[in-house]
Amino acid sequence: MAQRNEDFAVPSTSGEARRGRPGPEGDLSEDTELVLFQNVAHESNIFQSIPGEVGIIESIELENFMGYSKLGPVRFGSHVNFVVGHDGKSALLAALIVGLGGKSLGLSFRQFVKEGKTSANISITLRNIGENAFKSEVFGDSITVQQCICVDRNPSHQLKDQAGKLVVSEGDELKAILDHFKIRVDNPLAILHQELGWQLLQIIDDGERYRLFLETTELERMREEYSEILEKKARNQQRIEEGKEQLEKLNCEITLVESRYHNLISMKDEVENLKREMAWAIVNETERDINEKIRNISVGEQHIIVLRQELELSKSRLSEAEKRLKATLKNIEKLNEDHTALQQEYTEAKENAKKIDMAYTQVKSLYNSSQNELNKLEKVARQLHDKIDNMKTSLELAELEKQKNISSLRERLKTIRAQECSLVQDTKLIHRTVEKDDEEHFRLKREESHVQEMLHEEQNQLRHWKDCKSEPMKRFGPQISALVEAVDDAHRQGHFTHKPLGPLGACIRLRDPEFALAIECCLRGLLLHFFCDNHNDELILQGLMKNFFPSGSPGPQIIVSAFDCELYDVTGRAADHPEFPTVLKALEIPEAVVANTLIDMKGIQSVLLVKSNSVAHAVMQGEAFPKNCQKILTACGDEVFEGCYSPCEKSRPTYLGDMDIEINNLEKEVENKTAQLSAFQQHINLLENDLKKNRETIDSHYKNIREMTVKRIDITSEMKDLDNKNENQPKEMSVLESEAQEIKENVNEIEKRIRTRKEELENLREVR
Repeated sequence: MAQRNEDFAVPSTSGEARRGRPGPEGDLSEDTELVLFQNVAHESNIFQSIPGEVGIIESIELENFMGYSKLGPVRFGSHVNFVVGHDGKSALLAALIVGLGGKSLGLSFRQFVKEGKTSANISITLRNIGENAFKSEVFGDSITVQQCICVDRNPSHQLKDQAGKLVVSEGDELKAILDHFKIRVDNPLAILHQELGWQLLQIIDDGERYRLFLETTELERMREEYSEILEKKARNQQRIEEGKEQLEKLNCEITLVESRYHNLISMKDEVENLKREMAWAIVNETERDINEKIRNISVGEQHIIVLRQELELSKSRLSEAEKRLKATLKNIEKLNEDHTALQQEYTEAKENAKKIDMAYTQVKSLYNSSQNELNKLEKVARQLHDKIDNMKTSLELAELEKQKNISSLRERLKTIRAQECSLVQDTKLIHRTVEKDDEEHFRLKREESHVQEMLHEEQNQLRHWKDCKSEPMKRFGPQISALVEAVDDAHRQGHFTHKPLGPLGACIRLRDPEFALAIECCLRGLLLHFFCDNHNDELILQGLMKNFFPSGSPGPQIIVSAFDCELYDVTGRAADHPEFPTVLKALEIPEAVVANTLIDMKGIQSVLLVKSNSVAHAVMQGEAFPKNCQKILTACGDEVFEGCYSPCEKSRPTYLGDMDIEINNLEKEVENKTAQLSAFQQHINLLENDLKKNRETIDSHYKNIREMTVKRIDITSEMKDLDNKNENQPKEMSVLESEAQEIKENVNEIEKRIRTRKEELENLREVR
């Protein structure tokens, strides 16, 4: 049943008052260092290293983290460490998770940087001694993990050795170190932060409990790794099957190649046999020929003499023919060489001729275009000279007429400007009045809207309290009354072993109604909780709640604890003060299980109640500090600690207030707000009438000013036209003269180009 608000805590050594924004777990921020107390047997051995111990967290130091400018260094011992106190516990736990690469907090990294700062630093030192040390030759006896969290970029890790020298700044190395030391910061079995602890106490479904079991024992991660291994095995098996298919194809190809090879060998043998048979066939045929030739030798010898004579004659003719053939071949080779050289010269000459023809055509066209351009420019130059002569004659006549008109227009312009200045001054004065009235009107409207919102809220609260007066359970929620009736019916039918209690706010009574807001701020959400004696009753109550609170909508929480219990004896650990009661004494709690729950979860025996804020501060800061006092609550709900102060955001109680007192107070406030709205409306109506009259006057002035401005602009434009009329003529004349000079330069340039083109044409004619 017992639930804890913090995972671990650090006591503060400073008694000065600290103020700042709360961190993610409610810790208050200030530039105050906190000290860690080790709960070990021998104080002298706190920081001694035991050989063979690796992965132990030796120290942690924070800078600009959550609500702290500087926290630490906090040193830990080799055994169990207890951290207690009001502030700093959640910051240290969050820093351990974030600094070692954890991702289970569910917060953005930027939220850990102290307000007003751009970055936060976390430094964690891990012991690295013994046989299982991680790269002791690189890091030494300790490894320091430093993480920098910046507002404008992603966080970065740095790993340093025993001497503080940077070794590596990669995230994979940190993961390898944590795996080597068996550190699992995201495993609830290693670090159970507050929110997950609350969820664990509220888990009822066996499936959720099994999921948490898988997560804490890392069976889920092992199952995922096993699934990945099976997938890799399947992929490798598929590759093996594909390899087998390819191997079978290769075996078939090898068999085919071997058969072809054997065929080639057999064919080679056949070829050798055929060669032998052919040789013997040739021998037989030769023998037959020899026998026939022997028979014919006698005849041939007779012809030899004649043939020898003819042979000598043929040899002489052959030598002469060979000499003539060699001479002819030499002549043919020389002619071929001459033909090749002449062919290349012919090709080059043909290409040059084409280029010369193209260049001649191009130069001729450029010459003709330059000649045409020259003719046009000469014609334009003659026209410009005639125009310049005509403009010079008209300038003198226009100057006299301009001076007369300008003097008349200046007199009219002076009169209009004087009238316009007078109207502008009047308009500015009226504008100032309108601006003041607008500011006052805006302020009144804003205050009226604020009062209207407060009136609407108070009217809703008044209706709610009036409804609750006839049906008190409605103050805890619209569905609570029906839920309580359903619980009564189920109890009468014998479904419960013990009738559930709840909501908690209905199980307690206040001895002093003035402390209603303070006690409500102390108990907070517990006021809506229900109590069950056992888990079977809890399941039945949950089934009833589903009828009134649909899935996804928040419903009351259930606390399971045996009703058959005795009230705790808190005499030795309760706050003791002769004037001011504790929350426990200020409440009438008939059921012991309810009182014990409030003692366990909220420590109501250690919270004092003081009506005045100044008296509460004096008590907490006085020399006679109340024994066992955790904090003081004032009548307005403010929390006063030994070194800090936390104001209450609520103005009146929601669940524990006295109905008649709250209804009377709300009715008076509604009457006051209605009277304020009436006064605001009268004042606003007067301002709106004044604003309407002044704006009409301003509109009239603006209309007259616009008319005068139009007249002034007309006169000014008429004067500018007169100035420009005569001024433009000299400008136009100078422009024409510059154009004439430019045309003259262009003519000279074109004449040069024409001479050049003409010379090129003559040269090309000679080449052709």
